[in-house]
Amino acid sequence: MPNSVPDLLDLLELEHLEVDLYRGRQPETAMQRVFGGQVAAQALRAAGHTVKDGREVNSLHSYFLRPGDTAVPIIYDVERIRDGGSFSTRRVVARQHGQSIFYLTASFHLSEPGFDHQDRMPDVPAPEECPSLGDLYRKVTGRGDDRSWEREWAALDVRYAADSRPGGALVNDTEPARAQIWIKAAGTVPADPALDQCVLAYASDLTLLGVSLAPHGVLITSRSIQPASLDHTMWFHRRFRSDAWMLYDQHSPSASGARGFAFGKVFSRDGRLIASVAQEGLIRKIGTAHEQP
Repeated sequence: MPNSVPDLLDLLELEHLEVDLYRGRQPETAMQRVFGGQVAAQALRAAGHTVKDGREVNSLHSYFLRPGDTAVPIIYDVERIRDGGSFSTRRVVARQHGQSIFYLTASFHLSEPGFDHQDRMPDVPAPEECPSLGDLYRKVTGRGDDRSWEREWAALDVRYAADSRPGGALVNDTEPARAQIWIKAAGTVPADPALDQCVLAYASDLTLLGVSLAPHGVLITSRSIQPASLDHTMWFHRRFRSDAWMLYDQHSPSASGARGFAFGKVFSRDGRLIASVAQEGLIRKIGTAHEQP
């Protein structure tokens, strides 16, 4: 995976093949399949290239259909569904080996004034006081010399704001799983709202599914489960900078039928609610599979 912000930004620079047709490169990685946040961010980037200036994404809805092959590029085919007076809608299909691996529908909106309210950001320790995700995984696994996090994810700075165990903790009987994470690009991102949105789309898939396993004492990296993102939805509320600290407040209200459901609120450090995220994913126990996702 990109191990620096320049590498991440390079990953988002798609090759323009033809009208509304783009190709995204693959980073070097030890992962066996394409990271979901990567394909979502590249698909969003492709959609944004076809939208009029001044319109920014307000929501995206996506499905992961097949595991992506990390050895070959991904083709992104954009369909211009509608361009209205203030909204544009795009549909993107990502393909490899002649098959669809991912679908995304995105809505873009021309900024306009209106009513304004939001939930309050929870009180958490400052990011400077919080341990990094890599340090926590080494602590939990007991592998003090394991630097796999830095090799794969160094483009992001991720720190747990509450609880010392990755994935969150049992909070109370009415809210079984919650995790609060500070996250940002680990370097400078050019001042471009579209890039900031793509970087957040990339980062938003990294930790969300793991919170659905928190009450069960299982890490998302455990070899006892088969995890996979099934769908991913985001709503963008306010402008933000992806290279500034963002609080990702995550909660899983349900896990059942080998699937975990989680949603998150993303706040800027000064307390503005900048995005909301929802995801369902496979958290299948190994040995109980009926079919591959």
